[in-house]
Amino acid sequence: MKKRNAVSLSGLAIAASAACAPTAVHAQSSVTLYGILDAGITYVNNAGGSHQVKFDDGISYGNRIGFKGTEDLGGGLQAVFVLESGFHVGNGQLGFGGAEFGRQAYVGLKNSWGTLSFGNQLDMTEEFAYLYNISAWASGYAIHQGDFDRMNGDRLPNSIKFLSNDISGFSFGGMYSFGNTAGDFHQKSAWSVGARYEHGPFNMGAAYTQLNNPFGIYAFDPYAMIGTRTFLGRPTVSVDPATGAVTDLYSSASFPVDKQGAFAVGAAYTIGNVMLSGNFTYTTIKGLGQTSHMQVYEGGASYTFTPALMLYGGYQHTRFEGNHWNQGSLGLHYLLSKRTDVYISGDYLRASDGVNAVIGYSFTPSSTSTQADVRIGMRHSF
Repeated sequence: MKKRNAVSLSGLAIAASAACAPTAVHAQSSVTLYGILDAGITYVNNAGGSHQVKFDDGISYGNRIGFKGTEDLGGGLQAVFVLESGFHVGNGQLGFGGAEFGRQAYVGLKNSWGTLSFGNQLDMTEEFAYLYNISAWASGYAIHQGDFDRMNGDRLPNSIKFLSNDISGFSFGGMYSFGNTAGDFHQKSAWSVGARYEHGPFNMGAAYTQLNNPFGIYAFDPYAMIGTRTFLGRPTVSVDPATGAVTDLYSSASFPVDKQGAFAVGAAYTIGNVMLSGNFTYTTIKGLGQTSHMQVYEGGASYTFTPALMLYGGYQHTRFEGNHWNQGSLGLHYLLSKRTDVYISGDYLRASDGVNAVIGYSFTPSSTSTQADVRIGMRHSF
């Protein structure tokens, strides 16, 4: 899970990054280098029919290294930029399909109203709703089924975006992503809108994001994503009648989806050392002349034992095409310093009969309708 805006949510997450002292370009400009490293060991009880112990990284927090800068243009106007790369600690390779700055890459202008920016940018579901995915604060694996609702913190490429400043606790934004397809302005395009309100211990946010013809890292591989053997009325796997071996039909060529529209709303309330959080998402998926809907209901809480020790827990219930999933997640985080923490987390997922359970689109689907994991890891930010 890869998160920001943690401080404003009254303890919803451990602070994901700490800014170092900026390097001065001139008296009224700055450039900051920052990053996060997350790594650990994960045990999975059933991945394709076998136990698995694996090194895994970028789970509780997405590994990143980035540069962000501002230049004062006078009259309250600033030029801003961010270049942020995602990578794997285990092998040093780039994430996000090998993109050099796959996490973020944008340039823009900022004034007292907000920021207008251009590039590869976080969508409004990430800006306003995904922090309420409390299960994923317990365990980075515990995103919603298949990330169909984009609550994992996702991006839109080739986009123009406006994000307002805080106005008496209220903020809002919108963006459009160009498909850049000659002769078809609609194909591979996307758009996203959202808003958030915060007052004292209470905050809530909502967003809607729509992708037309999802592609690249957001293309659909239904069996790997949610473990179902049919999707929009079509088979997703073939099964060898002699051995029972399952072959994913869309592991190399993605399932053709025409439209993915995801609405999300969430809220959190802090009472002393307890933070309560919940969300609901409704996703529409269209393709091959068929339409299906996924609903996710989630609730949970965090408890701060001491400033250094926090417990997170969440429960998710998901429904899609007559199937259902129930998942519980827990995570205990201990801060060794403001920039370094260690954690232990776990998830248990039970799906409908006939569905091969897969937690968070993170492992090979189970050979049964259940799957569980336990993880020990650490995170350092700079």
